[in-house]
Amino acid sequence: MSTATDRPSSRTYFPADDRDDIAGLAQMLREMEHTGGNHQVAELRAPDGRVRTLPIEIFEVLEQVADALAQGSSVTVARNDTQMTTQGAADFLGVSRPTLVRYLEDGTIPFERRGRHRRVLLRDLVEFQEQFRVRRRAALRDVARAGQALGPDRDGATVG
Repeated sequence: MSTATDRPSSRTYFPADDRDDIAGLAQMLREMEHTGGNHQVAELRAPDGRVRTLPIEIFEVLEQVADALAQGSSVTVARNDTQMTTQGAADFLGVSRPTLVRYLEDGTIPFERRGRHRRVLLRDLVEFQEQFRVRRRAALRDVARAGQALGPDRDGATVG
């Protein structure tokens, strides 16, 4: 029997060639979520018959994983204390490695140095990503408000 310490800190799951079963599960999970307002409880039944109630967080993870696999995407499950290389971190954020290194060196994203190599925690990347999203949304709202304040352009359309 494996324990939590025996498991790798991350694992990638790939969709099966025949995704009909996964698509059916994904659909069922979506339907269950939309009817969840009446306090239904999801349960997991093991092959040996044992039944366990699923916490809502696990149910939501299953729904996202099933949706992604049903659409043909692979899914990586990783602990948030996973250490990543600068290239892996850059790939995760969708930026170039030099851009990531600038974020590290200017203190925007924390990192550790192991000899000559920098290591970044996944949780720090996720936090940076969320802060970036919040700042981007605020900037877009500001631009939209500024456009509305300008009023209509020459053609009568609202600017922005």
